[in-house]
Amino acid sequence: MKIPFFRRKDFFSDAEKRQIVTAIAEAEKCTSGEIRVYVESRCRYVDPLDRAAEIFTGLKMEETAARNAVLLYVALKDRQLAILGDKGIHEKVGSAFWNKEVQLILSQFNKSNYAEGIARVVGEVGEALRTHFPYDKDTDTNELPDDIVFGK
Repeated sequence: MKIPFFRRKDFFSDAEKRQIVTAIAEAEKCTSGEIRVYVESRCRYVDPLDRAAEIFTGLKMEETAARNAVLLYVALKDRQLAILGDKGIHEKVGSAFWNKEVQLILSQFNKSNYAEGIARVVGEVGEALRTHFPYDKDTDTNELPDDIVFGK
């Protein structure tokens, strides 16, 4: 059986894209933290965490005031993913939290629930950010866009 060709932007339906973007916006409502989702076809590195770190820097995510940005990276054709939290949030939640989130998203991906898996993890990451970096209406701004970034 031949797998149909798809472009990255067309991998998700419009409704699924809205689901992911809405999950990001909702997760960020109650926190000063920032969440980005980056999707591409192939991972340039053996370790997707290395690629996520490159993207994190490229998107200037380390420039958030509290160093509390989180990147969810997915390479569709290579079936790789990584979740990378900046220094501020990583110091609060630790590696066990990120590993749990990777397992959650993998359980959804294994059922072909890609958008749902991303949205659920975004929600859980948002809860962790809210706990450790609550929103302050007087000082907080949306430092990074809430859209999905599609790479090559």
